Amino acid sequence: MAKLYFKYGAMGSSKTANALITKFNYEERGMKVWLIKPAIDTRDGAGVIRSRIGLAADAQIIGADTDICAEFAKRSDCHVIIADECQFFAEAQIDQLRRIVDELDIPVLCFGLRTDFMTHLFPGSRRLFEVADSITEIKTICTCGKKAIVNARIDGQGNVITTGGQILLGGNDSYVAMCHHCWKKAIAAQENEVAHD
Repeated sequence: MAKLYFKYGAMGSSKTANALITKFNYEERGMKVWLIKPAIDTRDGAGVIRSRIGLAADAQIIGADTDICAEFAKRSDCHVIIADECQFFAEAQIDQLRRIVDELDIPVLCFGLRTDFMTHLFPGSRRLFEVADSITEIKTICTCGKKAIVNARIDGQGNVITTGGQILLGGNDSYVAMCHHCWKKAIAAQENEVAHD
């Protein structure tokens, strides 16, 4: 029986590299992979998924209003779906992926973030926690050596940002993975500095 998988991790945990390696493994066994990503993720250009270590592959862009079931129906030869940046999918789209697993017995592997820069769940991630058959954390570490769980948003000077919209696309220039302790400590240090200016 096929399953819906959610493989999540903080920024820099090699989620995309894992997705692309998984794609390679399926294709090496002669299986057809449908690689998808949300249209909002334009960092590497339209229709491309690229990891920090240089792996890349073409992917189909899924718009915010796209019915994933309807798109999948156009692909009769597909054996598996791999979705990158799945936190940006709408909850209804996660339900559509769930439906493909249940009704068509096609495995779906979703890779993405759990939470935003203020430690709040993304809607797509929340829905995956609710309906995925398998949930796996891809771990990475903070500079202190502890497990990183916070996707700290930073400015050009490396200061932690605690205001703004939930979505701001960026890489190492905009985010750093931190443990919760270091994140709170950085915020407190900045607030203390402002208070003494």
